[in-house]
Amino acid sequence: MKNWNIKMNMKFGKLAVALALLALAWIPGAQAQQDDAEMIRRIYDLALTEGKAYDWLSHLTNQIGGRLSGSVQAQQAVDYTRKEMEALGLDRVWLQPVMVPKWVRGTPEFAYIESTPGHTNNVPICALGGSVATPPAGIKAPVVEVRSFEELADLGREGVAGKIVFFNRPMDPTLIHTFQAYGGSVNQRHGGAAEAARYGAVGVIVRSMNLRLDDHPHTGSMSYGDLPADQQIPAAAISTNGAELLSTTLKLNPDIQFYFKQNCRQMEEVLSYNVIGEIKGSEHPEEYMVVGGHLDSWDLGSGAHDDGAGCVQSMEVLRLLVKAGYKPRHTLRAVMFMNEENGLRGGTKYAEEAQKNRETHVFALESDSGGFTPRGFTFDCTDAAFSKISQWEPLFMPYLDLQLSRGGGGADIGPLKPQGLILAGMRPDSQRYFDYHHAETDTFDAVNRRELELGAAAMTSLIYLADKTGFDGLTGTQGR
Repeated sequence: MKNWNIKMNMKFGKLAVALALLALAWIPGAQAQQDDAEMIRRIYDLALTEGKAYDWLSHLTNQIGGRLSGSVQAQQAVDYTRKEMEALGLDRVWLQPVMVPKWVRGTPEFAYIESTPGHTNNVPICALGGSVATPPAGIKAPVVEVRSFEELADLGREGVAGKIVFFNRPMDPTLIHTFQAYGGSVNQRHGGAAEAARYGAVGVIVRSMNLRLDDHPHTGSMSYGDLPADQQIPAAAISTNGAELLSTTLKLNPDIQFYFKQNCRQMEEVLSYNVIGEIKGSEHPEEYMVVGGHLDSWDLGSGAHDDGAGCVQSMEVLRLLVKAGYKPRHTLRAVMFMNEENGLRGGTKYAEEAQKNRETHVFALESDSGGFTPRGFTFDCTDAAFSKISQWEPLFMPYLDLQLSRGGGGADIGPLKPQGLILAGMRPDSQRYFDYHHAETDTFDAVNRRELELGAAAMTSLIYLADKTGFDGLTGTQGR
């Protein structure tokens, strides 16, 4: 029975490709499209039967772990990915130096709600990346709950001074695209401490950016803006269950106290690296196409989805093209960017060096949305370029009907935008992503091998199509 199922699955797979080829027969340049369909089928077959991404991710997360910018683990990840790309037989692999911030969490954070003297409930918190520490004995103060900066302003200094501000605006569960929900809430995490400090708050607690209720606090970057150092206040994230408990307790007793202690600190910048692997182009070696993810992660988990998945998928793109015997027309690069999470130094440095070396980039693809089932790609490009790109959709029909749509690329490739190239972003299914994003739950066991490999195959197929097709005269800043 098992062998019969395998044979039937193979027949259905071949039938899907045949139907796609039949559909393409009605499109001008049908023979070229059929050749493309056959190459994409080969890419998927290789990714799903001989893939390396999952094994690379296992080492990156299980043997190295969380890779906070400037840490020993971040350097170990640099050394590992460099070694693995060198083993692929690429034309060139090198390290691009970049100075990065070094923030250290210190001993585990601790917090509790005190309803009456001596009666407390512990709640899970974690310091936000870039926050200052509390005093050695911690902070205990009354709490005021707000859901926006406008509510904070309405309270003013009279209602805020000497208190801990609790930002409790949840991600909007009605938004199907969860990154929109994240975008609608994340400002309270990033700028909440700076805003609250201006009204005399002594600390900030922020509801975790998470759509589900659980006990795992989610860290992430925050900024004090231009606030002087002596006015900066400690900021921490509280788990969603903890936020619900704190909010309910406040409604029952507005006079409760909140205590928290954290030992984080900002240290001197340190030297780190982007890791770059390259295949030289056969026809246009002076034009570059980039695929990448960010090598750094937060320290609570092991950075499996964010963004170990994107890194190993990007490495796999070059490996699969070599394995498939494809000779790229343009120079292809896989870039492991450093310091996306708390500074974007790697992406900025790469763009600066590209400009300094007068390199012409024509296409860049980033994977930084997790290793879940691929749903499509978004493109930031001219109308003319997208019109050409949209013709590729039939080629992806046998592979989960991946959608090609307008949208953003990614944070690390964003600094390249002034060159007028095409920026693309990998878009996996996002419904589970924020269960893991920046939390201790972002570990290897949360990644499904087949989903990761499907994503790598989709990315490789897109890079193949972009390289083979080219975009002469279709890039630039017009029509974006």
